[in-house]
Amino acid sequence: MSMDYRKQFAGTADGPTGAILTDLPSPYIPHSNGLLYLPRFIAKIRKHLNGGLPASYQRNFTKGFDLFLCMHLGIEPQDVIAAVSDSGSDEELESRLNALLPTDLRVAEWNKKLCQTGLSETGQEKIAELKQSMGVSERADLMTFADLIDYDEGRIP
Repeated sequence: MSMDYRKQFAGTADGPTGAILTDLPSPYIPHSNGLLYLPRFIAKIRKHLNGGLPASYQRNFTKGFDLFLCMHLGIEPQDVIAAVSDSGSDEELESRLNALLPTDLRVAEWNKKLCQTGLSETGQEKIAELKQSMGVSERADLMTFADLIDYDEGRIP
């Protein structure tokens, strides 16, 4: 097994994937409405608005899972950013989100999609490439993109 790059880069701002934030919620954490990933997107938006979202996260900000979630909901990422930006409290944000989001969130459909992203043949090729770059090619337990996010940010040992 190769050295855990997270230990190699401990105490520094950057690892092989760029800056690694360990204070964002896992993609697997649900919002109170049941949607996985939404708390993470909100946390990323808050960091972005405060100038604390590093370049390694900016390159996929409002892309990837951020965009896929919004597409699932039929909204634009900028609408969620505006809701977070314009809210003075968590309660106000919840109210804005309730007004923004569709009535039928299709929670089970989205949650299944998030949990399975990367399991296709093409996805597994990309997962293998990313695991290689992370030095964890042998890790059979890292099967999806959400798993890789959790591993990269230290939630999976």
